[in-house]
Amino acid sequence: MVLDLMAQLDRESTERNKIEVLLRELLDARRNRKSEQLSTDQLALFAAAWQARQAEAEAAGSADDHDDEDPNAKPGADSAAPKKKGGGRQPLGRHLKRERIVHDLAEAEKHCAACQQDLRPIGEESSERYEYIPAQLTVIENVCRKYACDCTVRTATKPPQPIEKSTAGASLLAQVIVAKVADHLPLHRQEKIFERHGVDISRKTMGGWMARCADLLDPLYVSAKDVLFQSKVIGTDDTGVKVLDPTLPFARIGRIWPYCGDPGHPVILYDYTATRERAGPEKFLEGYQGYLQADAYGAYDALFKDPARGLIEVGCMAHARRYFHKALESDQPHMGPALLLIAQLYRVEEQARPLTAEDRLQLRQLQSRPILDKLHGYLLENQGEVLPKSPEGRAVRYTLKNWAALTRYCEDGVLEIDNNATERAIRGVAVGRNNGVFFGSDEGGKTAAVLRSFVASCQRVKVEPFAWFKDVLTRIAAHPVNRLADLLPHNWVSAQA
Repeated sequence: MVLDLMAQLDRESTERNKIEVLLRELLDARRNRKSEQLSTDQLALFAAAWQARQAEAEAAGSADDHDDEDPNAKPGADSAAPKKKGGGRQPLGRHLKRERIVHDLAEAEKHCAACQQDLRPIGEESSERYEYIPAQLTVIENVCRKYACDCTVRTATKPPQPIEKSTAGASLLAQVIVAKVADHLPLHRQEKIFERHGVDISRKTMGGWMARCADLLDPLYVSAKDVLFQSKVIGTDDTGVKVLDPTLPFARIGRIWPYCGDPGHPVILYDYTATRERAGPEKFLEGYQGYLQADAYGAYDALFKDPARGLIEVGCMAHARRYFHKALESDQPHMGPALLLIAQLYRVEEQARPLTAEDRLQLRQLQSRPILDKLHGYLLENQGEVLPKSPEGRAVRYTLKNWAALTRYCEDGVLEIDNNATERAIRGVAVGRNNGVFFGSDEGGKTAAVLRSFVASCQRVKVEPFAWFKDVLTRIAAHPVNRLADLLPHNWVSAQA
């Protein structure tokens, strides 16, 4: 009976600890900044703990050989100090239209009463300010002249429109798309804005426009996917979105999956699926062979285990670091040294960022490999010292289980240490999710995925999304099918020139 009571108490204690950890994470997510950065003082404390641990190991006669890496070094110490951004007022944009207003003295003030001489000009003082001119809606009337003779009637043709027989031109469609997808302005708010201009455009009408534009851009989406599949590595992740379902009394959860190409193929595509099942990424990635960087979501395991798919897993060190950071409060003596070593790995990446792929790979082999060996040995040593179901136990287990994928970035200079670029691509979806609340249907999710793909691709190559949508929606109907790639955002600027 005593043994049964002790086992029951142990289970209840474990469950209570798990709930306390979850509650603390929820409160931190609600109240605090979602940052995993550690201060220099914290890293110095972890370094001191690491040195003390090494000294104890040497005193016990179990010390191993170590490289010359100084664990007490501060992150970023070897890199040049970043230049501080100059203060003061920044110059106003030179690309904007300027209007010069000259302020002069009255004629009576141009004469000096003391010396009885006329004042002569000696220069001028100038200052600049911004003025805002509200947006305007313009009605364009297309007039097609008709001519006839005794046997023929001929009528001039107007240029093809993005949506035939629609009252929306390319610029209005571009405005609605960019405001909704890039600026996260829901359609019901845009409806109110148009009302202030004296124009009645319902949210239902604008939703129909966006769906038609997504259909129009679908061939370009397919072309962008061909470019994406030429990447040596693709980063992917997923996030949940609410979707209305008429068969349910509540909104169910759909998924948005971003796919980011490598620097040589700068496209970002989004895919929508109604569920988080493996079939979603399996279907989208059909035909792709190369590196796939993702978190340790179990749906990808079957893709990596199938040799016919030709996919090689690349892990995300930021995910692993997140586990250690969450467990830092409950077990700082064990988690601190691990975070110190991960910080040293990121210090190497700061030095490697401006280098070529070959030089980056060489630097990682010289500096990152020894640190990874230290981290691996440290985790193996502490695996038996932490409770398996505790936060620190999950951190150690996650890292060791995915060790091969987490260290694969040291095999190729093109690969990244983490998947943060893809997670940044999700950020826009999260902001829009808070503003727009839900998708109206699965078709609405697919429309949002297509339009978001081109907005994110424009932002990645620093192309203004409104200008791109306006131009492409005007031209795509008559554009040659074999030259669709010219309209992709990363080719659009050069094609325009």
